[in-house]
Amino acid sequence: MRVVVALGGNALQRRGEAMTAQNQRANVQVAAKQLAAVTRLGHNLVMCHGNGPQVGLLGLQNDAYARHVDEKVTPYPLDVLGAQTEGMIGYMIEQELGNELPFEVPLATILTQTEVDAADPAFQNPTKFVGPVYSKEEADQLAAEHGWTVKADGDYFRRVVPSPRPKRIFEMRPIKWMIEKGAVVIAAGGGGIPTLYQGDKLVGVEAVIDKDLASALLAREVEADYFVIATDVKTVFVGWGTPEAKAIKRVHPDEMDKLGFAAGSMGPKVEAACEFARLTGKRAVIGALEDIEAIVKGEAGTVISTEVNGIEWY
Repeated sequence: MRVVVALGGNALQRRGEAMTAQNQRANVQVAAKQLAAVTRLGHNLVMCHGNGPQVGLLGLQNDAYARHVDEKVTPYPLDVLGAQTEGMIGYMIEQELGNELPFEVPLATILTQTEVDAADPAFQNPTKFVGPVYSKEEADQLAAEHGWTVKADGDYFRRVVPSPRPKRIFEMRPIKWMIEKGAVVIAAGGGGIPTLYQGDKLVGVEAVIDKDLASALLAREVEADYFVIATDVKTVFVGWGTPEAKAIKRVHPDEMDKLGFAAGSMGPKVEAACEFARLTGKRAVIGALEDIEAIVKGEAGTVISTEVNGIEWY
């Protein structure tokens, strides 16, 4: 079975945790142990990952250099920072997965460019969280200094940037070649490097593509049998954070559409899973990274499928 797993950026750099390379590697090691189980079950693993915390941190480092070291050096744009995170995170995942799997299992990170539409309304309404969390006072001050847009993310505040929909992944042919050779492929990191056409020239653009929607596109293109969105909650909940919270076990995508989820958090995950289920007739699952083995066996998470009638609860 070919399984595409989309791993959240916050699983690699946990919310409120110091954004150090050591912490990120420790989190990757935990993720690698779980993801290796998918391969040991005999499945063909294709991986995507988020990069919100990482790309935000690189942006802060860029800005600090320009402000305090050499003002003639302009900060690098988000597309270039996205490319840097694909290499950084892909390197760590490759290394730690390689430490868990037999030496004979090949691994490859594909630097991935994703096309977006210049007319996408997301450019007028930034929703993608990037970088570390702040108190409201810190966020307001940074927004004033840098011209950022900031929004609430749970109990904290974070910078938000445009998150246009992915139209096309340009490296699909080499990705498929690698998969056909039995490699564990890491692709579309952070949703892919955001690009668009200006006339007949492909150029980068200031945005961060949602990794769940890009992962769903990748899963369809590689004809995945199973699409897993690994996050930090065990299931999708209705009424999350309230005494009436209910966990969804299995659901038809049409029923999921009626429930409504926040645009900056669970919303894109639900949208991506529903889109995959509708367009392929196959199953998508949203669940916790630590349950990945049980999820692939069909024993955990929220299953979204056109084969389900209505909605079933845990």
